[in-house]
Amino acid sequence: MVAEKNIQEFKAGDEIQGFFIVKKIERKLSSNNKNFLDLTIIDQTGEINGKLWDCQPGQEATSPAGSLIKLRGNVNEWKGKLQLKISLIRLANESDGKNIKDFVLSAPLKAEEMFDELYGFVQKIKNTDIKGIVDAIIMASKEKLMYYPAAKSLHHAIRSGLLYHILRMLRTGEKLSQVYTNVNTDLLFAGILLHDMEKLEELDSDELGIAEYSREGQLLGHISMGINRISKVGEELRADEEVILLLQHMVLSHHYEPEFGSPKKPMIPEGELLHYIDMIDARMYDMEDHLKNIKPGEFTQPIWSLENRRLYQSSL
Repeated sequence: MVAEKNIQEFKAGDEIQGFFIVKKIERKLSSNNKNFLDLTIIDQTGEINGKLWDCQPGQEATSPAGSLIKLRGNVNEWKGKLQLKISLIRLANESDGKNIKDFVLSAPLKAEEMFDELYGFVQKIKNTDIKGIVDAIIMASKEKLMYYPAAKSLHHAIRSGLLYHILRMLRTGEKLSQVYTNVNTDLLFAGILLHDMEKLEELDSDELGIAEYSREGQLLGHISMGINRISKVGEELRADEEVILLLQHMVLSHHYEPEFGSPKKPMIPEGELLHYIDMIDARMYDMEDHLKNIKPGEFTQPIWSLENRRLYQSSL
């Protein structure tokens, strides 16, 4: 029997049908020289890879990324992960009565409420030069922040994911500053607010939060773009040179290791905290995301972003 299920409910052996959003679609060539479509599809509960075998040349254009589709297929397991073997696929139409926004994987909080809370942290910054730079960049970025993901495919790769990531980091930073009282909260809050802000230019995203890397993003990356933005805005506001330098250092060092894009490790306490707060939120998000559909007593599949660890769902 064909069942209508959310992606989080899929199990190997299921025959399913339903409506989903195409996140990515490519036509590829199989080992026996036949065309097939390789898709990543999403709904409001998760994402899964799918294959449509023996497709026709150009068929990928009939279901482009960002479109709502109806499909039928079978759920299989391939190399330890669920995969969908698609048998039928078509674009959704008006007679289906479906709204694409109902199928978007989004942050669990409303974007407007998250932004209001985030902007409250801008107002907590006392140093006028730091506050001026942060306020100018945040307000110029507000429109995109409402829907941009934090990544193309890793942590917080959901609609409003960047806003959600930054807000959770700010909450964590505020709590940690109550323990480590030597930390300058102006610098810490500013570093958290600015560290990933140029992902808004590193990525090209539609309003569904489906993103690809921009040309500038691939050639420069958000870290170098971020320090350039701080320099430009700081100079326009005639901010103190040390303020500009320290904010640039926070952004430059937050990935910690050269192989991850940071040529310098943090040389101030606020930079050290920024790095680990960023790591905490990214890893906790990945853990939450992979455990949400696992029953107590079971393990997840190996998770690439967590060094291929398998997580255990406790019954406690």
